[in-house]
Amino acid sequence: MTATPRRRRLVFGEVAELYDASRPTYPHQLVDDVLELARVRDGDAVLEVGAGTGKATVLFAARGPSVIAIEPSAEMAAVARRNCAPYPSVEIVESDFEHWDPAGRTFGLLYSGQAWHWIDPERRYRYARAALRPSGVLAAFWNRAAWGSSSIRDALRDVYEQAVPDLPPVGLMHPANTSSSEREDWEGDIAAAAGFDDPEVRSYEWSIDYSGNEYARMLATLSEIRLLAPHERRALLTGVEHAIDEHGGTLTMPMRTKLCLARAV
Repeated sequence: MTATPRRRRLVFGEVAELYDASRPTYPHQLVDDVLELARVRDGDAVLEVGAGTGKATVLFAARGPSVIAIEPSAEMAAVARRNCAPYPSVEIVESDFEHWDPAGRTFGLLYSGQAWHWIDPERRYRYARAALRPSGVLAAFWNRAAWGSSSIRDALRDVYEQAVPDLPPVGLMHPANTSSSEREDWEGDIAAAAGFDDPEVRSYEWSIDYSGNEYARMLATLSEIRLLAPHERRALLTGVEHAIDEHGGTLTMPMRTKLCLARAV
């Protein structure tokens, strides 16, 4: 497997429009739960880290808060501004979280959808605590495939083994990923982070239907797929699309959204 030497957390900007069209959204119940836990009222300012194209931003903004959304990719930020245009209380800030200056502002909620793992682990909790008021809520969440046993999963696993045998099965959508850790040791992270307490992990179960082409297009936005050599990426995506087409044309993907919570002390 050949990978190009690009900063992995910024490769999404290469396919910003495809990302916006293909990536799933988040459960509305999760957004409601986070806002309730943080006791956010209409007009309160909240902070988003890693806004991407604004998929989570619009969900939070639609419920009334004022959102300051930080996004390091210029291409992704441009799409987010377009998507958030109906919400004048949203400000898209093009910056790394690690270099963003809050100018003395603090917030009752800092949330991050599909992005917290990209923030420098040596600094992310310290910077988050500095941005939160006492009792403020830190909420990080991720979508992942909740693979079960199925013939289509087996077929997709075969495609991966043939097209990209050296790609580790650690990606959240990889059909051979059997990890139960779901990316983060949240309780351990919070125990080691100064200024936070009350770690909690919640899960939201749902599903989404993809045609073969739709699923291949979504996979093309994943960082581990972006970093493949072009011929490997083409072989994988073509094989995935054909496998789904040969199994009825629709992949009903069980999804699990993991929500990780902590409170500033």
